[in-house]
Amino acid sequence: MSVRETDLASTAAGTPAAQAGTITIGGELVVNRMGFGAMRLTGEGIFGPPKDPAECVRVLRRAVELGVNFIDTADSYGPFVSEELIAEALYPYPEGLVIATKGGFERPGPGRWVENGRPEHLREALEGSLKRLRLDRIDLWQLHRIDPKVPADEQFDVLAEFVRDGAVRHVGLSEVDEADVEDAQRFVPIVSVQNRYNVVDREWEPVVEYCARAGIAFIPWRPIGGACLESESAKRGVMRRVEHVARRHEASVLQVALAWLLARSPIMLPIPGTSKVKHLEENLAAAGLELTDEDLRELDARGD
Repeated sequence: MSVRETDLASTAAGTPAAQAGTITIGGELVVNRMGFGAMRLTGEGIFGPPKDPAECVRVLRRAVELGVNFIDTADSYGPFVSEELIAEALYPYPEGLVIATKGGFERPGPGRWVENGRPEHLREALEGSLKRLRLDRIDLWQLHRIDPKVPADEQFDVLAEFVRDGAVRHVGLSEVDEADVEDAQRFVPIVSVQNRYNVVDREWEPVVEYCARAGIAFIPWRPIGGACLESESAKRGVMRRVEHVARRHEASVLQVALAWLLARSPIMLPIPGTSKVKHLEENLAAAGLELTDEDLRELDARGD
C-alpha cells in the first residue's frame, strides 16, 4: 500500500519521527515534533527548480513514510517550486498530514528576498498557495515577515480575514519578538512562531520562553548555523562542545543539534530540510537520540 493510500495517523506510531513525541498546534493539530522543512527542494539561491526533482519527490514521500506529518514550506521557495513538488509527491494527502506554508516575500532573483506585506499581495499569496497545494484550506499559514513598509495592523487584519473566510485554519508569524506576537493577537490567535534558533545561535531565547508560557509552538529554522555570538571564539567553543557530545554518542553534529532542540522545550518543532533521502534519514534518526543530563550541561555551558 502506498503512502498516499494509507492513513498517516495509523502508521506514524513507531516511526523515526514519532520518537520525538508530539505537539498540539492551535489546540487541534497533533503532529510529531520532528517535521520537515521544504525550502531546500529548490534551485541554487532557493530559486528555480532543483537539480534532481525526482529525488526531491522521493524525499517527500520517504519523510511521510518515516512518520513526518508536519511539512513547512512557503510560496517564496522557488518561488512556488516547493509547494508544487509537495502536491506532486503527496496529493491526495494522507489523513493527519499538516502542510504549513508562508507568504509575505517577493523573489526577484536567486538569494534575493523582498518583503511585501500589502494586504492585496498577501491575499494573492494565499490564493496561489491554495491552488498549488490543491487545498481548500491551509491548516497553518504564517506571515513570512512583518513588512516595515506597511502598517502592521493592516497585515494582521488580513490574517484575521483569512481565518474568518475559512481559507486558513490557524495563523503563525516568523522572525518576530514577543511584542509583535501580542500586537497580532489583538486581531487573530497566533499559534506558532518560526524564528532562527539553534544550539549555537540563541538570539531568540526570550521568544522561546515566551512561547513556552503561552503554549505557542516554536518552529526553529536553521537547526545549526550562523550564530549571533559575541565572538568567533565563542562560536567555536560551542561547536567544540557539540562535536564532543556527537563523538560520545557516535552521532553527527547535526543529529546532536536536533536532539538538543527537542530537549530544549516541549513546544519546539524542528523542521530540518534536505534534498537527499540519505540526509533525510540521518536527520530523522536524531529523534531517537537521547541526550543525558551531562550532555545538556555541556551544551549549555558558557565560555570557550
